[in-house]
This record gives sequence, structure tokens and C-alpha cells, in this order.
Amino acid sequence: MSQESPTRIQRTHWLRAGIWALGFVALLWVLEATDYISGHQLDTLGIVPRTDAGLLGIVFAPVLHFGWAHLYGNTLPALILSFLVLASGVGRGIVATLIVWVVGGVGVWLMSPAGSITAGTSMLIFGWLTYLILRGMFSHRVGQIVIGVLIFLAYGSLLLGVLPGQPGVSWQGHLYGAIGGALAAWLLHDPSQKTAGKKKPTKKSA
Repeated sequence: MSQESPTRIQRTHWLRAGIWALGFVALLWVLEATDYISGHQLDTLGIVPRTDAGLLGIVFAPVLHFGWAHLYGNTLPALILSFLVLASGVGRGIVATLIVWVVGGVGVWLMSPAGSITAGTSMLIFGWLTYLILRGMFSHRVGQIVIGVLIFLAYGSLLLGVLPGQPGVSWQGHLYGAIGGALAAWLLHDPSQKTAGKKKPTKKSA
């Protein structure tokens, strides 16, 4: 049986990643259209800190937005970063996203001001950003390091969003999403990559 070439396998990964990324962004737009038609009823499903009902928001908040402008601002970064996270393996990318989703959501639920409500994909965007920047440092893969540097140059200024001070913006979501991305980069790196290129020393008797 003939084996697929590495180039063809990589193209297959990219195709799958593109389909998943486009599908996710399409879901965001469908949900916002549904929210608009329903008179913004879905907005109530965001994260409300330290309430039992607010726990449900951990599940729904990252795919909901407060209006079209909010969604529009998140669409392009979400498309690009989610594709890059998924391109090295859809399964690994989904696990990384779930780590960001849970860590970011729980952080917002615990730390946001009482009575606030938080929603938006920016939590995932910050997580994907830090994941892409840091994963090469843990895996020692040259390709991932290069991608991390390029992503930092292109989007690194966004990381200032983890600091408080901008009214109406959940810096808690940005901060804990970024922490989730760093955690995912550490948990999901393959330690064997560090030693893959090292040869075992030859034993010689004296």
C-alpha cells in the first residue's frame, strides 16, 4: 500500500482546520442573528459572577456577543487564530480550546464584579493567542516557534487587554483566557520532541 506524503497529510490537516474554523465563526453569526431576532434574549446566558445561574454562562458566553459590532470585532481574529490552533491537529486544538474555555469561564465567574454579565469570543481569542505564542517554547519545534513569533508581532499588542481600565471590557475574561492558553500550551506539548533529535551515547568498555 502506498503511504500519503507528508505534504498531502499537512494539506489535509489544514483543510480540516479551515472547515472547523469557518464552522465555528459561522456558528457565532447564526447565534447573533438568533439573538437579534429574539430581542437579545441570548444575552442573558452570559457569565454572571458567583451565581448558580451564572455557571451556565461558562458554557455559552464564548459564543455569544452583545451586538453586531462586538461580533464583527472578534470575527477575523477568531477565524485566523482558531485555524492556526487547529492546523497542527484538530483533536489537540479542540482540547486546547476547551482548556481555555473552562479556565477563562471559571476565572470570570470567580473574579468579575458582582452584577455584571460577560460574553464574547475574546476570551478564546486571548487563550488561542497565548497558546500559539508559548507552545513552541515548550515543544522546541522550530515551526511552532516561528509561528509564535509572527503571531506575537501581529497580535501581541492585544495582550494589553489583560490589564484593567477600559470601561465595558472584561479584562478578567482576557486575563483568564490568556492563562488558560498558557496552561494548554504547557499541558499539551509533547516532551518526546525535546529528545527526539538526541542520540543515546555509545557505550564503550575500557
